[in-house]
Amino acid sequence: MSQKKVQNVVVLGAGAWGTALAIHLSRSGQSVSLWAHSDVHTQSLTQERKNQKYLPQVHFPDSLRVVSDLASSLESADAILVVVPSHVFRQVLSQVSSMVDVSEKHIAWATKGFEPESKKLLHEIAKQELCKDCHYTVLSGPTFAAEVAKGLPTAMVSASTDEQEAAYWASLFHHDAFRMYTQGDIAGVEVGGAYKNIMAIATGVSDGLHLGANARAAIISRGMAEMMRFAGLYGATPETLMGLAGLGDLVLTCTDNLSRNRQFGLKLASPKQTSESAQQEIGQVVEGVKAVRVVKAIADEKGLDLPIAEQVYQLVEGNITAKEAAEHLLARELKAES
Repeated sequence: MSQKKVQNVVVLGAGAWGTALAIHLSRSGQSVSLWAHSDVHTQSLTQERKNQKYLPQVHFPDSLRVVSDLASSLESADAILVVVPSHVFRQVLSQVSSMVDVSEKHIAWATKGFEPESKKLLHEIAKQELCKDCHYTVLSGPTFAAEVAKGLPTAMVSASTDEQEAAYWASLFHHDAFRMYTQGDIAGVEVGGAYKNIMAIATGVSDGLHLGANARAAIISRGMAEMMRFAGLYGATPETLMGLAGLGDLVLTCTDNLSRNRQFGLKLASPKQTSESAQQEIGQVVEGVKAVRVVKAIADEKGLDLPIAEQVYQLVEGNITAKEAAEHLLARELKAES
């Protein structure tokens, strides 16, 4: 689908990630509106012309609008991009579907994770809350909001069961140093985006315990094996998991301190920290905490062996210490790599 015409895009969610994507879309020439759930946050965004809380160093392009009237913004939108935490994803989609005919809109999300209560992937929620026969798009890949907002080189994937929808969103974002690739494996992309957060917690713990670069590399590579094993439950292809939304996102989140999940793991390495206190210090949603609980429940139900995720779960729940988690992994019996 050609995108010569400027598109009216509404970005729902003004955290760091939603703000960064709205900034990029504005720079790429689209007509962009940014909506925040909180009236206080909306007022701050409007007055400051930047996201003082999450991205204080990046000012908004003049063309980027901050909106409070969600209904009218959705009505005039060509495209709706949802960028909210996974635990409120269903609520926001339900709100959208009550306001507009979603079958007439291009809808995508850049949210990563599972719905905690139902343990469903987000595309399954979209089918329930929006239009069962419509085609939606998930945007994912190895990205930090601050770097996207600054215009640094970035690559992502636009995944949809409809090639035209995937291409539509790719064309909106593909601009300057931002490259967007298309593909059709939605489940694989979503699993990669959720599972890598669990492994980032694990590598954070390992580095916090000063176990070394060898241990970090082992966690990333064995974490990749776990991710592929788990994604197989959804029919995901190995090629997807070896791509940007799998391996790319895994390496980024596990190795750089801009990752909230890695920061969380680093904090958990201290015996003085609990899961709750670490999350409070970070001050933003740590998606890996929610994801590991869902993965643990599904793995137990399916009889799936996911040793790293298991230890992260036990640590997050306060059942073991970081040192004990490392000892449990090191004490595992010899086995073939694959």
